[in-house]
Amino acid sequence: MMKMVLFFTFFLFLGGSLGELVCEELPVGMCSFSISSSGNRCLLETYESDEGMMKLKCETSKVAAMNLHEYIESDECVSACGVDRNSVGISSDTLLESQFTLKLCSPQCYQSCPNIVELYYNLALAEGVFLPELCKDQRRSQRRSVIQLQSSSAASGPISAASGPIAASALAPVGSSESSFLVDGAPAPL
Repeated sequence: MMKMVLFFTFFLFLGGSLGELVCEELPVGMCSFSISSSGNRCLLETYESDEGMMKLKCETSKVAAMNLHEYIESDECVSACGVDRNSVGISSDTLLESQFTLKLCSPQCYQSCPNIVELYYNLALAEGVFLPELCKDQRRSQRRSVIQLQSSSAASGPISAASGPIAASALAPVGSSESSFLVDGAPAPL
């Protein structure tokens, strides 16, 4: 019986130390949108090899994920949210791309992929944008575009820039009173 207890104790101790997710040990293809055991996000960085070639490596960032540890994002969420596992660093630049925000705000991503949504929620917040409001404006813009197409007998000419995905109200300062409420049943950020 004592041998069994010792074996079990050793197994738990060894399993815990070997089972940690360390960003630097992840393959490049699994790095982006993963979270280490410490709760920090993993990110791809470039470096120059000894041969002078630019290569990618996975590193632990200083950006902490809320309530997630030891997590590797699923291929389904990567696809549904329109993110790229080969993206270098962490940037809010993609929030300016209408096709990206369309996928990020889609129910398949926004309601099913909390890791990616939480990351971009915080990136948007750092830029003074409230992601649920941006998504609400994105949905409004889509409906407006569909109505414009349906009301004309033919889709002639470009749709005006006013119906673009990022309206001025989405870029309202975070301190506005609207930012403390959830919009259209959007899930609360983690």
